[in-house]
Amino acid sequence: MKALHVITGLGVGGAEQQLRLLVRNLPVECDVVTLTNPGAVAEGLVADGVRVTHLGIQGNRDLAALPRLARLIRRGRYDLVHTHLYRACVYGRAAARIAGVKAVVATEHSLGDSQMEGRRLTPGVRALYLASERLGRSTVAVSPTVAERLRRWGVPGMRIEVVPNGIDVDRFRFDAARRESTRRRLGLPQGAYVV
Repeated sequence: MKALHVITGLGVGGAEQQLRLLVRNLPVECDVVTLTNPGAVAEGLVADGVRVTHLGIQGNRDLAALPRLARLIRRGRYDLVHTHLYRACVYGRAAARIAGVKAVVATEHSLGDSQMEGRRLTPGVRALYLASERLGRSTVAVSPTVAERLRRWGVPGMRIEVVPNGIDVDRFRFDAARRESTRRRLGLPQGAYVV
């Protein structure tokens, strides 16, 4: 199986970090397309051995990006297209359908009550999202709150799956040597309680 993840941008952020963690742990070959801003997370993905393509979208209304993305999907012969964040969901779902990919899912990371991706939530933004949502099989909400907001927007509940963000537990595992060196570096006494 071969999967393509499409994300709005790969600057440092929660959705971007979640995508990197997901790609590291999926048992399938994955590539990533970023519509804008390759950023630091793109560098990390490349260091992990993931192919990252920057589509170079020129703004929210860059419709020329849609056929470029569809060609990339078709050439890559992907079995699954997984989109992340609003613009990537709108462009990625449509491009995947144009390219003939039947398995299309989305993850909604940052749906707020009044904004999405830092932009005001308008009836037009909602309508475009709902139209593109029908092009996918399901939408993953990263929390029950996001799932409820999607339902209020009009996304049918049976098309929403809640999958909470993952945590790389190894990164936060207790390490006595690291604790000792940090206490020394900061001049903290051994018995001091530190948060």
